[in-house]
Amino acid sequence: MAFIHEDFLLQSAMARRLYHEVAETLPIIDYHCHTPPQEVAEDRRFADLTAIWLEGDHYKWRAMRSNGIDERFITGDATPYEKFLAFAETVPHTLRNPLFHWCHLELKRYFDIDELLAPESAPRIWARANARLQDRDRSAQGILRDLRVEVVCTTDDPADDLWHHRAFATSGHPTRLLPAFRPDALLKIDQTAHFNAYVDRLGTAAEMEIGNYADLESALEKRHAYFHEQGCRLSDHGLSHAWAQFGTRQQVADIFGKARTSQAVSAKEHAIFATEIMLLSGRLDAAKGWTKQLHLGALRNNNSKRLRTLGPDTGFDSIGDWPQAESLSRYLDRLDADDALPQMILYNLNPSDNYVMGTMIGNFMDGRTPGKIQFGSGWWFLDQKEAMEWQINALSNLGLLSRFVGMLTDSRSFMSYPRHEYFRRVFCNLLGKDVEEGSLPDDFDLLAGLVRRVCYENARGHFGFYEKRKGGA
Repeated sequence: MAFIHEDFLLQSAMARRLYHEVAETLPIIDYHCHTPPQEVAEDRRFADLTAIWLEGDHYKWRAMRSNGIDERFITGDATPYEKFLAFAETVPHTLRNPLFHWCHLELKRYFDIDELLAPESAPRIWARANARLQDRDRSAQGILRDLRVEVVCTTDDPADDLWHHRAFATSGHPTRLLPAFRPDALLKIDQTAHFNAYVDRLGTAAEMEIGNYADLESALEKRHAYFHEQGCRLSDHGLSHAWAQFGTRQQVADIFGKARTSQAVSAKEHAIFATEIMLLSGRLDAAKGWTKQLHLGALRNNNSKRLRTLGPDTGFDSIGDWPQAESLSRYLDRLDADDALPQMILYNLNPSDNYVMGTMIGNFMDGRTPGKIQFGSGWWFLDQKEAMEWQINALSNLGLLSRFVGMLTDSRSFMSYPRHEYFRRVFCNLLGKDVEEGSLPDDFDLLAGLVRRVCYENARGHFGFYEKRKGGA
């Protein structure tokens, strides 16, 4: 039997039935990813398997480094085939790492390849996959259609013009390519040179001069409204922890003025300003009916030498261990007290915070919006079988699993859509196990409704992609 067979990870009759009769054919709503919108709009064709599979994939890069592969064969100047062979050398060493599952699931779904990747099979897999990449349904747009991807929400800076989103919207393609608003650059006021350059860029995008903090507010509001017009319904923030150092409006204006005159900003001033930006963005999201995403707990760019030579997002990040509960509570409470708390998804990167997030969401439900505050799916180092189960179990114990908006890819790769399948198999298997243990009823219709909601329907309805929402089109 092939490793990736039809009942992969499905260990009971109920699990198999739930997956094959319910989850398997549901469309994909990928409400958070880092897919390059230009590659979608231009319908990128991939020259070879390295281009679509290894390019920009820091999960694979980390594994290769751990296997002693020289950087030349990872991010360096080796040929695409040499890089692929180096990865093929690494894959047999990924047993019990999620990459072993992901890679073979991707080979099966994109190329119908059942062979295990290893040095001896690499030439055959390279040739077969490269031949398949010549087919129209293996271009960027072809993949989205073939894998039934209904919505893709990219990650976009407020100063971006969203030209590629607008161009793709006129293509007639069934997938909706929508932006998500990520104003993280405004939080870095302590890096004054970069901050000032960015504020100037934001002013250009908003077609206005930004001379003071009130101008900055206006510019951000204008760009938020523009994103809304382009179909944006989510914002996103990558934070070590929630900002909750509240200051006065005059303090915020003074701190902004210091930065704009290239004066040093202290750690406390940085915290006050970043908190105000997070409150402002929360108010804007609430007014437009958006969902705000907080990605909490990544310790980024640990290797300073590699950061200098390779740049960020190249595989040198890890889980951080900041205290999360108090600052997050204070931030959410301030927005709620001001009647400006938007729908929100909280993602933690440190699994020790699972129960913090699982209990925090219950503090700020409004009694009107089902699942208003979400405990987000396993993220980054936690988007594998064990940690997915941890997150599902924590949410089940502390909240309402039935209101969960489910999985996303959080990926830059067009090869990552089987992560939705992986999640669905894990989810159905967990439910099937509960049935076998007697902790859930042996009621297919009841469980099928849960699977449909978590794997598709909740996300489709929660984010307002398809209906009018408060404050916007």
